[in-house]
Amino acid sequence: MNSLETADIQPLSPSVPVPPTLRDGECYHVFISYSSNDHQWTHCLIDQLEACGLQVCYHDRDFLPGRTVLENMSDCIQESQKVLLVLSPEFVRSRWCLLEANMSLFRDCLERKPIVPVLLEHGVSVPLHLCHLTYLEANDPDFKNKLLKVLCTPNQQLQGSTVLPFHPPSIYNGKALQPLDAVNEDSLSKWDCGQFSDMEVPDQLRLIIEDQEKYRKAVRMINSVSQNKNDDEKYIVREMKKAIGLANIILSEEKVLMGRRSNSKISLVYVSLDRCKHEFAETFSDQVCAEDLYQRALLYFSSGYACCLAQRHFPFPQPSSTGHLEGGVCFCQYVSQQLSVDQWK
Repeated sequence: MNSLETADIQPLSPSVPVPPTLRDGECYHVFISYSSNDHQWTHCLIDQLEACGLQVCYHDRDFLPGRTVLENMSDCIQESQKVLLVLSPEFVRSRWCLLEANMSLFRDCLERKPIVPVLLEHGVSVPLHLCHLTYLEANDPDFKNKLLKVLCTPNQQLQGSTVLPFHPPSIYNGKALQPLDAVNEDSLSKWDCGQFSDMEVPDQLRLIIEDQEKYRKAVRMINSVSQNKNDDEKYIVREMKKAIGLANIILSEEKVLMGRRSNSKISLVYVSLDRCKHEFAETFSDQVCAEDLYQRALLYFSSGYACCLAQRHFPFPQPSSTGHLEGGVCFCQYVSQQLSVDQWK
């Protein structure tokens, strides 16, 4: 039997804090995310928290039938004051639980949500995107009282706290993601195109890209360049940019763009091109080829745009007109600037 299932849960102290008032739109004090392997331990904790007057939300009971897991998580997190993550080896291994952890950190909430990670045992490999959070240890003799104190503290009073810091949403339009490195980076010649792994979608993209086969297809397009044996460095650069442009036609639907940083490194950015695509459709509304022009722009200019966006540097002054990316240069502005000095190529 899993030792976590039989772990002792110490009783709460007699002086129990008062749960904060639920505001408009809030139905729960805390949404608890956990692995089914830790069901017994977690439900023992839930019983104690609810006995203290806290409204607890968890998937076994509160997810609505007929709705997707993503829809249920989105609603439950939005309706909860805080998010508690029960971290165990199985939680980290579970794709579904990892998805929940990403949701609570990265979704575009109307307001910030404090995250309360609980480490069930020492030695758990905490996912990279959770490492910056201060966690509570379940083995701490005073764990339950510390947890209850945090859960019963109004959110606005937690801001700046060393116990549980607030963190702004980590994903936003125009955000640079961790770049992809070629698996054969160390053995590449300057005229070779790197090979990038398509076996598994990186953790950072699992939430963003709903159809993960699109990611694999995009990577295979880039890898196909290495099959073209040519010792002309300019040829490889040109073919790699073209392959990334084709890949971006697919990935842009998932709000992700790639950019060639080098033959062995690909930049990744999270950016929505929906408004730019609409701008193309309106500008060329009297032409049947509006969609073709948009895809052509993706083919020739999306790789360079993604690199500039990732590096926060564009080779021209900030346009005076308002674009579709707040505080930055949108894709159609970039295309317009490129076409003013160059041609489709």
